Amino acid sequence: MRTTLVSIPTDTYPLEGAFHEPDGDPKGAVLLFHGNTMNFYVGAPRFLPPALTRLGLACLAFNRRGHDILSTRNSRQAEGGAFQFTRDAIADNRIAAEWLKARGFPAPVVIGHSNGGMLGTQHVVDHPHTPALVLLSAGRGGVRTVSGGREGLFAGDREAELTAQAERMVKAGRGRELLFMPGWWWVISAESFLDRISTVPDTIALAPRIKCPVLWVRGDQEDADRYPAEEFQRAAGGPCDVEIVANCDHFYNGREDHVAGLVAKWLARTLRLPSAARGPSQPRSSSRARRARR
Repeated sequence: MRTTLVSIPTDTYPLEGAFHEPDGDPKGAVLLFHGNTMNFYVGAPRFLPPALTRLGLACLAFNRRGHDILSTRNSRQAEGGAFQFTRDAIADNRIAAEWLKARGFPAPVVIGHSNGGMLGTQHVVDHPHTPALVLLSAGRGGVRTVSGGREGLFAGDREAELTAQAERMVKAGRGRELLFMPGWWWVISAESFLDRISTVPDTIALAPRIKCPVLWVRGDQEDADRYPAEEFQRAAGGPCDVEIVANCDHFYNGREDHVAGLVAKWLARTLRLPSAARGPSQPRSSSRARRARR
């Protein structure tokens, strides 16, 4: 695997990332969408490329403008997930796809983790020639994503209070000022808070419009309502496989190699890649797998 750091221009901040190329001629490409408050060098965008490049697939892992929680670049101007907008995230994914297209990969596979998976469903609807989609613990999306659930995420049980506060701040011209939240991701700007509760792609509503093969992976320690693999499978407009991984949390801690093997094995079969490219020691199965074909 050969890795090159890249910087992809947008109309504001560039998208920083890494382009991983196989040692031989590439047989296709993959776009890797990170989860909320994450980035291109942690989680799935980090542990998947070694397995995928062994298949002959080039991988672009990149930061959306809404990466991490808070960050700075070459000034004291704050940026990051606390200031993200869904419209920018969708544009960032499109821009990254255009960057790959300019390098000879017009229809890359899409792999998204968590919020990156929700954004991935919208990207595939907008790019119907996508050959395959892998959803790694993708969220439900839509307005229900603001619910804190049993994990107490985001606004938790203070959603109404914080929504009213954010609305007052935006009306007063203080939209970029930060709110403290009771759960992950802890701080967010007032205008980003309002954007979050109203514009996130609805994974289940988009499912019937996705015709390419889909693999949905979820850890057995995750909430099935928040990460609705089986519901998506029933609604999907094309074939969808579900893998539930044993002893596995939302971030696949300690299960990275197993998940990478599942994804690589599924892509090798789905894309009909040469068996010699599949690489060593792929897992035979996860704790539970189901398949729906239409």
